[in-house]
Amino acid sequence: MTDDEPGRGSGTRRREGAVEGPARGVLRSETLIVLALSLGASGVSALISFIGSVTKAGGLKAQAATLNGSHAPGRPWLDLAWQLFGIATALVPVVLVAHLLLRERAGGLRALGFDRRRPGADLGRGALVAAAIGGSGLLLYLGARAAGFNLTVVPEALPDVWWKIPVLIASAVQNAVLEEVIVVGYLLRRLGQLGWGPMAALAASSVLRGSYHLYQGIGGFFGNLVMGVIFVLLYRRWGRVGPLVAAHALIDIVAFVGYALLAGRVGWLPTA
Repeated sequence: MTDDEPGRGSGTRRREGAVEGPARGVLRSETLIVLALSLGASGVSALISFIGSVTKAGGLKAQAATLNGSHAPGRPWLDLAWQLFGIATALVPVVLVAHLLLRERAGGLRALGFDRRRPGADLGRGALVAAAIGGSGLLLYLGARAAGFNLTVVPEALPDVWWKIPVLIASAVQNAVLEEVIVVGYLLRRLGQLGWGPMAALAASSVLRGSYHLYQGIGGFFGNLVMGVIFVLLYRRWGRVGPLVAAHALIDIVAFVGYALLAGRVGWLPTA
């Protein structure tokens, strides 16, 4: 195992390989810029949204957070164009990270374990993680909403057109790639190079993941914080974000497509 591939005990190697002097300042600025262009900005946006929700009359569960909505109601082709544009542009920070890692001569996203070297193992591990986390996450959401700590999450509100399910799947994959590459692989690598210890880096990654889900409510924050801890530990064990991308994508696909198929047809699933 190389220093570029985290695993058991990788925190020590990373601290020993931390950069010094001007290079540290460059890496710090680079990390802040990447986060400002992606999920760090989403965290600030989610906090503002949460403040608006808790200060609004009626309670959190009386309000809704829509994840995949229409951008051009009544105009399906224009709506499709906006959906694809949104998915593509959301992945630009991942392209930026790949570029930065190539300039570092670290092998691009391969340094984070996001490649096609082990597709079967990545998918298999991801499926097991998704099965373990998906059900408990649903129960946590239902419990938090019933207790008044969460908004009603509406995974999709797209028109019933031919591209609905493919767009939901593409949106799920985009979420998974963006979050796991940046919040786990990239952020842990950079924090290690900046001299952060394993526990501090784990806390930073997990809190960041929880922060940009805060628009869903307290339940969304804590549920994703716990998921963040689990994902960081699995990344350090496996040295790859591939299984985490697979797990996250499967969880979101089931949530998005499942809601599209079940909303209004079963009594236990909250709708707006």
